[in-house]
Amino acid sequence: MTDAIIVGGGIVGCACAYFLAQEGIASTVIEPGAIGGGATAAGMGHVVVMDDSEAQFALTSYSQQLWDDVYPSLPASCEVRRTGTLWVAADEEEFQHVALKHAFYAERGIPTEALDAQSLTEAEPNLRPGLAGALLVPNDSVIYPMAASRWLLDQAMEKGSKLQQGDTVASMDSQTVTLKSGEVLKARFVINAAGGHAPSLTPGLPIDPRKGHLVITDRYPGFVNRQIVELGYLKSAHSMSAESVAFNVQPRATGQLLIGSSRQFVGWNPEIDRNLVSKMIARALEYMPSIGKLSAIRTWVGYRAATASKLPIIEQWQDGSYIAAGHEGLGITTCMATGRLIADMIAGKPSAIDRSAFKAAQVASA
Repeated sequence: MTDAIIVGGGIVGCACAYFLAQEGIASTVIEPGAIGGGATAAGMGHVVVMDDSEAQFALTSYSQQLWDDVYPSLPASCEVRRTGTLWVAADEEEFQHVALKHAFYAERGIPTEALDAQSLTEAEPNLRPGLAGALLVPNDSVIYPMAASRWLLDQAMEKGSKLQQGDTVASMDSQTVTLKSGEVLKARFVINAAGGHAPSLTPGLPIDPRKGHLVITDRYPGFVNRQIVELGYLKSAHSMSAESVAFNVQPRATGQLLIGSSRQFVGWNPEIDRNLVSKMIARALEYMPSIGKLSAIRTWVGYRAATASKLPIIEQWQDGSYIAAGHEGLGITTCMATGRLIADMIAGKPSAIDRSAFKAAQVASA
């Protein structure tokens, strides 16, 4: 019997393995595909402090601190860049929200800077003229998620954890995992970190797959300097309608740009929705018209594990297993805090932040 089994080798599962290893608890991570190859690979890699709720702020700010702690140790392949985030206001009405966000962050010790229209143009010349301004959050960053996942798992494996790759889990409970091959594995602790697939293993989890598209361009170094997000992004993210789009662009270390974002509730349909991608690009052109001159080289889809509140489920389930799933579009940011909270629970330690907001009953009712 191993100490712990983690179902899912995305960035959340790898972070759980990393922090459990720090507690002397070795894990076996079970992943049918590539490490970080599912929702993690479809993420933009934005490590961002969010202000949508107190619980979200607590989780994202704590997780950013944990990322900052390991950044000096990460290899170049993780492509860590302190880009900061620009929350762009399209008009004066939205610009009023810049002051509100600025005050929220200031009260909680997060440095920000309000930019007027001229300062925004100087910061990002390729944005269209006429935008009202923006809020700059300078300490936000960008990483390459697949490489970061691999590093977290490698650190855990150096302390005795193992990877069982190519196997699919058929069922699980508090101490048993059964593979589709029929093999049965035993552990003192079992963690469901299977993302959008978590409900198939733990019935009753209030998680639904939410499809998203990303577009990546050819290399255009210096075209964009920071992660740029429209202030209407949260409205799009929280809409439970069938589909929505919002402007979100990120500079990669390679000089390429990642362009997002879209959201759809269409089950597990893997097909690229060309109509929705066109809407997503049209939205980007409203903010940055010169993007239309760039060459896109690839479009792909991924599935966010969505909950009604946009908060993840991090708790011990009724059957005794542990849940670390439902991170929606913030899994890259919040994996570190999630892994730390899971390790705290299993080790019987108090946590740096309140864990009660991340119980399924709370998440589903928000």
